[in-house]
Amino acid sequence: MALPPELSVGEVARRSGVAVSTLHFYESKGLIASRRTGGNQRRYMRGVLRRIAIIRIAQRAGIPLEEIKQTFAAIPPDRAPSIREWERAMCRWTETLQQRIDDLTDLRDKLFNCIGCGCLSVTQCPLRNRDDKLAAEGPGPRILITAAERRRRKRTG
Repeated sequence: MALPPELSVGEVARRSGVAVSTLHFYESKGLIASRRTGGNQRRYMRGVLRRIAIIRIAQRAGIPLEEIKQTFAAIPPDRAPSIREWERAMCRWTETLQQRIDDLTDLRDKLFNCIGCGCLSVTQCPLRNRDDKLAAEGPGPRILITAAERRRRKRTG
């Protein structure tokens, strides 16, 4: 028995594990596409299931929807990515994920050391900014940002 080439919005929601409203949201953001029947019902090509799976995994890994959209820009929204397209996406996302891993590891280690000292020392804390001297370097947690920027420059050479 041949599988139908198109799926209803309810079938895609059931098969992908996302709500119909999420499918509509993804479509409004240009991440997936459907066609309309004569009765104005959405119909999706089967390849959209793989595309939704990729979107969900990428989101879970912290990849912003805009970056997912940019990665998918060269792939027609009515089909799943090819192996080559998937490899290109993974190369791009690997760098983003590695940076996130490095930043989180750095933060974990610094916070662990603070908690590990038993007093959250203001004289030894690696996150300390005595007299707000780092304000001149810009907003945010400058010590962590500077360390992350150094690692990024070192990696990209």
